[in-house]
Amino acid sequence: MRRLLLFLLPAALVGALLVAVQAPASATPPNIPSAGTARTRLGELTVAAESHASTYDRSLFPHWITVSGTCNTREMVLKRDGTNVSTDSACYPTSGSWYSPYDGATWTAPADVDIDHMVPLAEAWASGAWAWTTAHRQDFANDLGGPQLWAVTDNVNQAKGDKDPAEWQPSRTAFRCTYARAWVQVKWYYDLTVDSAEKSALTSMLNTC
Repeated sequence: MRRLLLFLLPAALVGALLVAVQAPASATPPNIPSAGTARTRLGELTVAAESHASTYDRSLFPHWITVSGTCNTREMVLKRDGTNVSTDSACYPTSGSWYSPYDGATWTAPADVDIDHMVPLAEAWASGAWAWTTAHRQDFANDLGGPQLWAVTDNVNQAKGDKDPAEWQPSRTAFRCTYARAWVQVKWYYDLTVDSAEKSALTSMLNTC
């Protein structure tokens, strides 16, 4: 798989991540390419119809895994992308706030926040992840090093579901450029395919940048 080792977090880097999340949160995951780079990478993606959708099972993408101590991936994203986040001994947030860039809402209860997979698991499966090992799918579902995991309003995440950008886009039009840049990066990094309608939608979104 293309460039697999660049963003994955080996155990040696976990300590550095724990330090990093103490910095002021930006509510933006790392490694989002520029619009120009995203356009280039979109052009490099293989265009193909989705397949194997009927064999998808969410359990084939193990998450949320323990990252460090008592903290799992969801809790790490809440710490990374929240503001003034405090946690208890089990790593569950006891205070803080979270800005959802998809709809512009801010929440103070972690229960109101979902962690969205930018490229949904079912979408990834039908775009090539059906051929991956379970370990590789686990890496994808828990990727803290790229723009795959976003803290967003729970019902917005549920409305998105497994839809690609031809079927669903954030209600905040000002965010659609960033959304497309992040989506393309994840697809490119994991060497996943795009279908023709998806590519057309992403092209239009990148043209708003």
